[in-house]
Amino acid sequence: MDFLKKNYEKILLGVVLLGLAVAVGSLPIKINSEKADLEQKKLTVTSVHVVPLPSLDMTLPDAALQRMASAPAIDFGKPNKLFNPMAWQETPDHHLIPGSSVGPSAASVTNITPLYLKLTLDAVNLVEAGAKYTIGIEKEGALVASARVKKGAYCSLNPPTKNDTFTMLEVKGKPEEPSQIVVELNDTGEKAVITKDEPYKRIDGYTASLRYDPEKRVWDKRRVGSILSFNNEDYKIVSINSNEVILSAPNQKKWTIKYNPVP
Repeated sequence: MDFLKKNYEKILLGVVLLGLAVAVGSLPIKINSEKADLEQKKLTVTSVHVVPLPSLDMTLPDAALQRMASAPAIDFGKPNKLFNPMAWQETPDHHLIPGSSVGPSAASVTNITPLYLKLTLDAVNLVEAGAKYTIGIEKEGALVASARVKKGAYCSLNPPTKNDTFTMLEVKGKPEEPSQIVVELNDTGEKAVITKDEPYKRIDGYTASLRYDPEKRVWDKRRVGSILSFNNEDYKIVSINSNEVILSAPNQKKWTIKYNPVP
C-alpha cells in the first residue's frame, strides 16, 4: 500500500502513457475504418443504377425509306407553280383565287355589235329649179351621242350638193323617180349607191358587251373610250373590231380579249 502511495503519480503517468499508446496504435485502424465508410457512402451516392433505354421504333423511318426507293414523279412547274409562284387575290366573299383569274384576263366578251353609217333616200320633191332629194344620214359610230341621231340632208345635182358626209355625183333614172343615187363619201372617196328600197350601209365601228364573273359585273354595248373597272383598277377600251376588244391599263399595258361567239 505504501508502494502505491509513494508511486501513484508514476503509476498514473504510466496509465496515461499506456492509454495514449493504445490510442495512437488504434488510429490507423480508426482511419482505415473511416476511409472504408466514406468510400462506401461515395459508392452509394455516385453509383446509380441505370435502366437501359427501350429499343427505338423505326417503323416510320423504315416506311419513309421504302417509299423513297420508288418515289413518284412530281411536277413542280405548271400548274402547281412551286418554282413559278403566282399572285393570289381575295374575292368579295373572302375566297382566294389565282391572280390570273381576276383582272382583264378573267373578263369575257359576250357580244360585238357593228355600228353603221346609213344613207337612205327618204323623199323626192320637184321644184322649179329641179328635183330635190332628202337623203337621211345616220352615224351610229359617232363619238358624240347627239351626232348619232338621224338627220335629213336636202340635195340636188344642180349644183351638186356637198355636205360633211358626201358629195352628190349622179342620179340614175327619172329625176322624179330615181332608180339610184350615187354619192362620194368624203372620208374615204368611196362611191355609195342609194336606192328607195335599199339604203347604203357601211360599218364605222363596233360596240362590245362584256362580263366579269369574279365580281358578277356586266357591261352592255360599250364603245371605244369607255372605262371598265376590274379588281379596283380602271381600264380603257382603245379598240373594238369584229372579233376582239383591246383594253389599255393605267401603265399603258394592252390587254386583248377575244370574242368567241357561241354557234
